Amino acid sequence: MTQRSNPLISVQGFFQHYSEIMATVVCAVLVFIGWICLQIGWVGLAFLALPIAYVIGGYGSAKDGLTTLVEEKQFDVNLLMIVAALGAAFLGVWKQNYSLIIDGGILILIFTLSGALESIAMKHTERNIEKSMQLIPDTVRVIDNQQEQQIQINQLKIGDVILIKPGEIIPTDAIILSGNSSINQAAITGESMPVDKTVGDQVFAGTLNGNGVLKLKVHQPPESSLIQRVIKLVEQAQTDAPPSQKFMEKFEHSYAKVIILTGLGLAIIPPLFLGWDWETTIYRALIFLVVASPSALLASIMPTLLSGIANGARHGILFKNGAQLEKIGRINAIAFDKTGTLTTGKLNIVDIIPMAGISETELLQLAVAVELVSEHPIGQAITQFAQEKNIPRITAVNVATQIGEGIIGKVDEDHIFVGKLEWIYQHNIYVSPELVEISDHLETDGKTVVWVAQNHQTLGLIAVTDTVRLEAKTLIKNLKKFGIEQVVMLTGDHQRTADSVAKQLNIDLVYANLLPEDKLTIIRQIKNRYPGVAMVGDGINDAPALALADVGIAMGGAGNDVALETADIVLMTDQLGKILKAIKLGRRANRVIKQNIAFSLLFIILLLIFNFLGLINMPMGIIGHEGSTLLVTLSGLRLLRN
Repeated sequence: MTQRSNPLISVQGFFQHYSEIMATVVCAVLVFIGWICLQIGWVGLAFLALPIAYVIGGYGSAKDGLTTLVEEKQFDVNLLMIVAALGAAFLGVWKQNYSLIIDGGILILIFTLSGALESIAMKHTERNIEKSMQLIPDTVRVIDNQQEQQIQINQLKIGDVILIKPGEIIPTDAIILSGNSSINQAAITGESMPVDKTVGDQVFAGTLNGNGVLKLKVHQPPESSLIQRVIKLVEQAQTDAPPSQKFMEKFEHSYAKVIILTGLGLAIIPPLFLGWDWETTIYRALIFLVVASPSALLASIMPTLLSGIANGARHGILFKNGAQLEKIGRINAIAFDKTGTLTTGKLNIVDIIPMAGISETELLQLAVAVELVSEHPIGQAITQFAQEKNIPRITAVNVATQIGEGIIGKVDEDHIFVGKLEWIYQHNIYVSPELVEISDHLETDGKTVVWVAQNHQTLGLIAVTDTVRLEAKTLIKNLKKFGIEQVVMLTGDHQRTADSVAKQLNIDLVYANLLPEDKLTIIRQIKNRYPGVAMVGDGINDAPALALADVGIAMGGAGNDVALETADIVLMTDQLGKILKAIKLGRRANRVIKQNIAFSLLFIILLLIFNFLGLINMPMGIIGHEGSTLLVTLSGLRLLRN
């Protein structure tokens, strides 16, 4: 398999990436030449170099500013800078004070330099995306009629069988048909240790095969692979502005209008009514336009959030946009689904209790007949158990699932029900009191009980247990220490089973016997009590609650596709400890944003005071303004660190 390589794209990317730097360098050289020429009296050559410097350095800003003015009827920072630079140039020509032309050139130079440095800083996440793209091979080895052939990755179809040799990169998400190996998933999930995989396990595109030879079956299109979804979501996160950024951009337009009108007033009123000289007044008004510009304020937010998103992705935490990074830093209540979230979701059959006259094999046969099509962990556990015990299969028809309740189907002419006791009662099915008592004891021990009935008669029950995730107890403890005021568990299981798990994890508030709409109601109630609520889940029945919560968090490894699409944050591995990391990252991002905004405002105020006192000139104002912008950008990049 070969890696992606396109020289043309590489060359185009090079020029796109470095065009701002090249423009900055050329502008700097021309401004320097213009300054030298003025010092030695070569005014003609200076007047040739400096206009070119203005055009090369200011073209991008002028274009952006005029586009915003024409299309949106709004002023922005780019237009402020160009107006100030041109104003200095015209004032210099008018008064034959050529140093002012140099000042305007320096303004454009430093503004262009600042933009180039910001652009370089913001390329970090984009480079990570490109690296991820390079993880995917161009070609793949397909086995067809016992023959191997190389085809392009985009020619793969669902059902194709591909061969992966030791040390090769897996080209697409697939299921292992034969073989076993240790897979290095660090590039995708952030796991530092290789993961052992065997027949039936899923492997992900972009992961590295160890020493085993694997035959894989493609079960979804390559463009739907986990890595492709990650890439798309990170790209989306780069383009979707969070609420704070949108507010700041709206503020910019109104603020720019005020600054331009105030600048005009400062340039005209003092000479007309206070007797000030025109040159000094206009010069101070131009400096005012520069130092009052909100560039630093605008740079206070997005660099910080994008750095946080990149940091999270590196640790297996995928934020779908910057708004979610902000929000998770403000949560003070969190709700967890139980099965597959606080527990592993890998259920084991521990008790099979048939009624008199029914064998365990018959009970399992009927249960499996309807559960074969179920995606619920309990149904899959029953099916897997029966397969391991070599229980002969029988076929059910007209199978229908009632989410949160049970599943029903027909075997021959008999209706088979598998589900909760309350649901069994709803169908007017007789339930033995002795069996209810046994069920109560099983549930008291923390087991989940599934009832099996045929027509109007109970056939027996099956008890399963779920293993609590090892890190769940530590997470709950740390969340409380970290200031999360309320930790809640939501589950469709019986109250006793839920209480048993909650007791192990020290969760105080538990809601059981819940349907998806019930989880929605409870999340709504929690939101009425707490301003920031997160929901963590993995199943399709969690999707409504994930959507309603301020922040929805999905388990990426075992999560249902609907839950993954609905959630705001995806944990690429099923490591619950990443939730605390995400909260810390969110709080850190909010703290850095507040620091940046405070610093930006303070610097603007100080520069304005110095300008009115006549303590700074144009170059000093430019350096102060652009320096503060660069500082807050670099401050935001602190979130790239662990």
